[in-house]
Amino acid sequence: MRKIVLMMSVSLDGYFEGPDHDISWHLVDDELHQHMNDLTRRMGGDLCGRVTFELMDGYWPTADTAPDVTPVEAEFAQLWRDLPKYVFSRTLEHVDDPNATIVREVVPEEIRKLKEQPGGDLVVGGAVLATEFLRHGLVDELRIYVHPVLVGRGRRLFPSADTLTSLDLVETHTFRNGVVLLRYEVAAGGGTHP
Repeated sequence: MRKIVLMMSVSLDGYFEGPDHDISWHLVDDELHQHMNDLTRRMGGDLCGRVTFELMDGYWPTADTAPDVTPVEAEFAQLWRDLPKYVFSRTLEHVDDPNATIVREVVPEEIRKLKEQPGGDLVVGGAVLATEFLRHGLVDELRIYVHPVLVGRGRRLFPSADTLTSLDLVETHTFRNGVVLLRYEVAAGGGTHP
C-alpha cells in the first residue's frame, strides 16, 4: 500500500512562511531542486489545498517556456503538469489542469481507499491540510526540510494541538546549501492520540 507523506519546508524556528506569506527565504538551489524532481517523478499524486495549488498552478504549467529557465526547473515543470493532483477546497468551482480533481472534504475512508490504489506515494502539502491529515491519523511519513534561517514570525507548520504523535527518525541528509532533510515515519501504533 502506498504511503501519505507530509513534505514541507520550514525555518529553523518552525515557520513554513514568514509575514505576508513570504517564502523568499527558502533556499532552493539546483541540488535541492533535483532532489525534489527525483521525489516528484516517483510520486503517485499531490494532495494540496486551494492556496498551495493556486500558487503552484500559477507558475509551473508554463515555467519551462521562460527564457531564463534552468534545466532542473524545466524538468520540474513537466513533472508538475503530468502529476495527478487532488485539490482540497470547499470554494473552488473549476480548475483548468486536466490532471487535477477537486475534493470537498477530508474523508478518512476515502483517503484510505486512495492509498490502496496502485502507484507511488501521495504527498500532502500545505499547513492547513497537513494538520487535518495528522488529526485523522492519515500521515505515514514526514519529510521536513529545515532551512538555516530564523524567520521570527509568520505561520508555524505545526499549530498547537491536544494530541501526541510519536515519530521514528529514519533518515537525515544535509544539502550543500545548509538545508537539512529530517525524514520521520509515524511510529507503529504511535498515531495521533490525546
